[in-house]
Amino acid sequence: MMEADAATEAPGDYEGLRALLVSRRETMPKRLKQLAAFAMDHPEEVAFGTVAGIAERAGVQPSTLVRFAKSLGYDGFSHLQQIFRGRLRERFPDYRERLKVLRDLEGDHVHAVSLLEGFTSAAAISLEKMRDSVRPEELSRAIETLAKADTIYLLGARRVFPIAAYCAYAFSKLGIRTILIDHVGQLGPEQLGTATERDAVLAISFTPYAPATADLTAAAARGNIPVVAITDSAFSPLVASADVWLEVAEADFGAFRSLSASFALAMALAVGTAEKRAER
Repeated sequence: MMEADAATEAPGDYEGLRALLVSRRETMPKRLKQLAAFAMDHPEEVAFGTVAGIAERAGVQPSTLVRFAKSLGYDGFSHLQQIFRGRLRERFPDYRERLKVLRDLEGDHVHAVSLLEGFTSAAAISLEKMRDSVRPEELSRAIETLAKADTIYLLGARRVFPIAAYCAYAFSKLGIRTILIDHVGQLGPEQLGTATERDAVLAISFTPYAPATADLTAAAARGNIPVVAITDSAFSPLVASADVWLEVAEADFGAFRSLSASFALAMALAVGTAEKRAER
């Protein structure tokens, strides 16, 4: 077993961790090296996955994750996992920091044309990626689930709330009964409380996941209410609660992420659900 170097403190940030792994690449035991490669290739999954789930995906035993963390000087795997979660917080800074990034790229004055080109490119990349990530059979299952529902409960907070709101508009225009869970006054649980097994929940959340969305989605699953999820990773907290989930990973420009692919998918779900109902 590879033990931590007593003279070396565990890295306090992701870049320090990455540098340490690179420096030890040639001396690591086979399984730890295998896990290190997986962690560097899939940092989001390591940030939010369970020990069992990460181990399965990496092709190692769960105990290897604990060995791996301790070999790097951490108290345990949960301690190491905080480094990966910290990386996500750095990737998605607050809006003032994002504007500073754009100014650093463009100079003191951010040109409108450059902004438009940047966001247009991010939207195009997002749409192309979604073509590969959303499997036709899963899209069909999602539409079938929504088409069977008496009422569709729409759940999305913070950045993705506009998508849920659009779905409320589109479904209602297509004659499909919906309830938009807006969580005003922290009343999300009460708004979802009228749902039954004859209904369905359409839940939307991306990294960093809104806790309210994850909690309400889990509550729906415990109540045997069918759940369709739109999210960005197999390790999203929504996946464990979903009957079917669709993967969308939006590209960003200057740390401002696109919503183009998510809106396109929402439109496909709304129209597809209406078409499926019309067949009956």
